[in-house]
Amino acid sequence: MVSTQEDAMMADLHIPLSHKAHQEYTYRLPTPPRIVVPPPTLTTEMPELSVGYGTDVPEEEVDMSFLKEFDLDSIVQRNTLLEWAYERRRQAQMILPWLWLGPFFAAKDKNFLTREGITMILAIQSKDNSLKGAILAGQNLNLEVGTVDAADSFNLIRNFSRATNTINRHMARIRQTSMRNGSFQSGKILVFCESGNEKSAAIVAAYLMETMSEFDYVKAMQVCQAQRFCVNFDDSIKNLLRSHWDIVSARRMVANSRSTLLESTALKNRIQNVEEELKNSTVQQHKRSIDDTMSDEDTNMDEGLNPTDLLRFTGRDNTPFQDS
Repeated sequence: MVSTQEDAMMADLHIPLSHKAHQEYTYRLPTPPRIVVPPPTLTTEMPELSVGYGTDVPEEEVDMSFLKEFDLDSIVQRNTLLEWAYERRRQAQMILPWLWLGPFFAAKDKNFLTREGITMILAIQSKDNSLKGAILAGQNLNLEVGTVDAADSFNLIRNFSRATNTINRHMARIRQTSMRNGSFQSGKILVFCESGNEKSAAIVAAYLMETMSEFDYVKAMQVCQAQRFCVNFDDSIKNLLRSHWDIVSARRMVANSRSTLLESTALKNRIQNVEEELKNSTVQQHKRSIDDTMSDEDTNMDEGLNPTDLLRFTGRDNTPFQDS
């Protein structure tokens, strides 16, 4: 066993030790535990894709319920280890039917952009104009161009939801335009960075977490790696995605609580309305009192004679008293 600094100091002082350390001392800063993402293998069960969260959004967001119309069965590659070739790192791969992930080279490939029907490119750039060539290529093809500035990986987390909204808003615009034209075209977005393996992969993983149902950070990274085997999620990006998953989960809990509260409030209001309607109908159907009958205009009675006396004494031949 390697002696610790404490053992060495005690040995120099010739002081016998009655205890020994079971583990080696460490003086490094504490770090979070490593996140292990199982790589795609022939026996790995890939998570199933199902559009869920992100479609039933608050009123200020975009309604993306039409994404449920896409067929996501058999989208995830299951033989990545056998089919992947090193040259494919320069190409873009499909993550979802409307979402592609690739490098800077793929974003400049006009043939690829035209062939696959890409309608938007989203550049994840470390500084302004660092991906200018790809942006110009997209503009020349009249594609919508979006940018996310992230000098380092720690600036990504504040842009995760922004990038998701950018993608969804573009999809919604293409959907609405195509429906007006009767063509029913679907938008396609290429998310890219310099390598297509780090920052852009993190953006795509965050999009999966926010859009898919029950899709945590591990599943999101697994799908990205299964589709594009060369992606590289280092420890910092893994921790960012885990933190973002906590934010997404908390946001959904708040949304569910608000929805439950609104439903209970609406139910309470409906019950009160029904009770008031029943109360009003009961009052209207109640028998009229004598005072109510006295106010009727069509009542024909002798003037000055109380209606009660009229009913009691009119038509009697024998009266108990007579006027003198």
